[in-house]
Amino acid sequence: MAGTAATEVEIRALIEAVDQADQAGNRAEAERALARARTAAPDHPGVLNVAGMRALGAGDAAAARPLLERAAQLDPASPYLWVNVALAQRELRDETAERDALEKALAADPRYFPALLHKARLFERQGKLKSAAEMYHAFLCCLPPGAQPPPAVQAAIQHASEVMRQNDSALEAFLEPRLGQARTRHAEERLDRFNACLQVLLGRRRVFTPQPSFLLFPGLPAIEFIDREHYPWLDAFDAATDEIRAEARAVLAEAAGDFVPYVSMRAGTPVDQWRELNNSKRWSTYFLLKNGRPIEDHMARCPRTARLLASAPLCEIPGHAPTAFFSVLAPHTRIPPHTGVTNARLIVHLPLVVPPGCSYRVGAERREWREGSAWVFDDSIEHEAWNGSDEPRIVLIFDVWNCFLTSAERDLVAALVAGVQEYNEGDSPFRQGG
Repeated sequence: MAGTAATEVEIRALIEAVDQADQAGNRAEAERALARARTAAPDHPGVLNVAGMRALGAGDAAAARPLLERAAQLDPASPYLWVNVALAQRELRDETAERDALEKALAADPRYFPALLHKARLFERQGKLKSAAEMYHAFLCCLPPGAQPPPAVQAAIQHASEVMRQNDSALEAFLEPRLGQARTRHAEERLDRFNACLQVLLGRRRVFTPQPSFLLFPGLPAIEFIDREHYPWLDAFDAATDEIRAEARAVLAEAAGDFVPYVSMRAGTPVDQWRELNNSKRWSTYFLLKNGRPIEDHMARCPRTARLLASAPLCEIPGHAPTAFFSVLAPHTRIPPHTGVTNARLIVHLPLVVPPGCSYRVGAERREWREGSAWVFDDSIEHEAWNGSDEPRIVLIFDVWNCFLTSAERDLVAALVAGVQEYNEGDSPFRQGG
C-alpha cells in the first residue's frame, strides 16, 4: 500500500496474527496484534475490516460501522466487505442502509450467495414473504455446486426451502379459485400436462430431462409416459394378456435355466448402482428377440407372443433392435434409478403378473402396473422399479420407435447406429430396463 512502510505480505501476516489469537481465545494478544496492524497500515481495507468486525463481535455496532464503511469504500469491488457493512447496519436497525450495502455487494458480484442470503433475511424480517422467497431461491441457485456447506449454511438452506414452501402454498391458495374458473371452461379436455406444469411451478414436481447413455436425439418431447393413442396396435397385446402370461409362466417353470441376469457387466466395469443386481437372477430375462434377432427356440415356446411381436411395428435397426423379453423381478427386489441408451426409441411394458406392492417411476411420475394394460415410456428419463411383494413380478418388455420421429429420421438413426457399431466393433449399445 502506498503511504505505509509495511508491505502487503507484512500486513497480511499481522491480520492473520489477529485471527489466530482470536481463535486461540487470547483476546489481549489479538488486541496487541490489531494495534500493530493499525499502526503499520491505518488505511488498509483488510485491517479496517478486522477492526470493524471485532467491534461488531463485541456488540459495538456504532464503532464498527465507520470502520467497515471505510474498508468497503477503499475496496468497493469486494462484496464481502459490503456484506459486513450490512451486518453493522442491521445491528443498528437501519434497514435502508442495510439494503443499500447489500445492493452494493451484489453490484460487485450478482452471484455472491452470502449477500443474497442476507437480502432474503432482510425481506423476511420486513414481512415481505414473496420477495424473501424469490431471494432465497436465488441464494440456493448460487450455492457452489458439489461442496459440503458448513452447518450454518446447511441451516440456512433448510430455512430457505421452508420459506419457499410457505410461499408456494400461499401462491397455490391464491391461484386455486382463479384456476377453478378456467378449469370449468375446459372440463371435457385432458389437462394432465397443465397439471404437471402447475406442480412444477409450485415446487411439487421435479423436472426430469432425457439423459441417454448413448444417443440423444434433440427436439423430441420429454414425456415420461406416452399416450397410448400413438400406438393403437397395443390393444391386441392387451387382449392377448392371458395367453402371453400362460406362455411366460410355462417357460419359467420348464426352462428356468434360460432366464439370464439382465445386468451382466464385464469384469473391470464400474458397477455403481448395479452392484446388487450384477450377474444376479433377482432381475432375470427370457429373450424372445435380442439385438434385432429372434431367439428361435424361445420364440417356438411362445407362439402367441411371437406372432404378436411379428405383427407389431417395432423399432427396426438390423443387428441392434428390436429386443423383446419376459422380465422377472424377484420378491423384495428394487431396480435402482437409471437411464436407457437413447430417446430415439421408447419402451413398452405389458404387465403379466403383478402382485400387490409393485410400482414403477419414470421421472416425476409414479404408476402401478395393471395386468393386461400396456404402457409406453421414455427410458432415457431416469426410472426405477420395485417389487415389494413375496412373489415374482413378470412383464413383457420390447422397444418401439419414438412416435415423434419421422420415417426419414428413423432411417437415419438406424444408419447412424449401424455405423457407430461397425466403427466400434463391439456389443450393441441398445438395452432397455424394467
